Amino acid sequence: MSTLSRSTLLIGLVGLVALLGGGLLWWRIGEPETVASPTARKLSAPGERTPSAGKPVRLAMSAAFVSESGVGVYSKLAEYLTRKTGIQTEFVSGLAYGTINSMLEDGTMHCGFICGLPYVMLRDRQRPAAQLIAAPILKAARYKGQPKYYSDLIVHKDSPYQKLQDLEGRTYVYNDELSNSGYNLPRYRMLQLGLTKGFFGKVVRSGSHEESIRMVAAGEADASFVDSLVLDYDREKGLGHAQQVRVIESVGPAGICPLVASTQMPADLRDRLQHALVTMHEAPEGRQLLDEALLDRFSLVEDSNYDDIRSMKEAAEKAGFTVIR
Repeated sequence: MSTLSRSTLLIGLVGLVALLGGGLLWWRIGEPETVASPTARKLSAPGERTPSAGKPVRLAMSAAFVSESGVGVYSKLAEYLTRKTGIQTEFVSGLAYGTINSMLEDGTMHCGFICGLPYVMLRDRQRPAAQLIAAPILKAARYKGQPKYYSDLIVHKDSPYQKLQDLEGRTYVYNDELSNSGYNLPRYRMLQLGLTKGFFGKVVRSGSHEESIRMVAAGEADASFVDSLVLDYDREKGLGHAQQVRVIESVGPAGICPLVASTQMPADLRDRLQHALVTMHEAPEGRQLLDEALLDRFSLVEDSNYDDIRSMKEAAEKAGFTVIR
């Protein structure tokens, strides 16, 4: 992308306001919504693969430690990283899980907050396409200070359902086939219970955890497995439709959505971003941003943290149960 003109910049700023105020759906496939840090002077060319002087690092988000109601946290995080590292950081949203994986693989996206399952898929290729930078640690007691999270099975708060087995023949909604909490963990739980022969009456793809929650709250679906981080955030903040659903089962824990770098990203840039993240709890402005996101800190994390995701994926594939029905 060439240097933006003044009028284009104004349009971009209006678009950012619309994004924060209107709750743009993150999962929608199409042209990415990009927000450059205010301290960044210039945007990168669309096909540029390696950041250079005056060019930003592109930071994508497909899986979140907050709900879409908290998308502004990521813009603030990009600004924070720019100030602390001197690396211009451009926040990109609006891309599907698979699209971000492809861009990380070919280097057109430098780094991203992605789901644990897409990370495993990138890492386990013959030529690994992603490296771990850091992972969020949540404040809530249920996470025990570890880089883990859960998949929560939700139903309407007034429904009679008490366990997964009660949902036979009902309508199930999920966010994305590449989602760990929305698909991989639920599929493994169904495999454990022997519910692999067309258990649900209808299965619907929503495109996001937030939309799945809304559909269950509105009675458009009977149940959904959703990311515990998304549900917890909206419950804590009193946002969305989280108050209209209840959790009847939690699956996990499993490796939390990490920040990863494309293997084509220069190591020195990756290391500078990593240092800024894992020390941000020590800086007052960093602590304030973490508190807003309900995080304790960012932590270094090993690849083995995602072995639980690998094992559940492999078990489903070995059993031939790859599609939830």
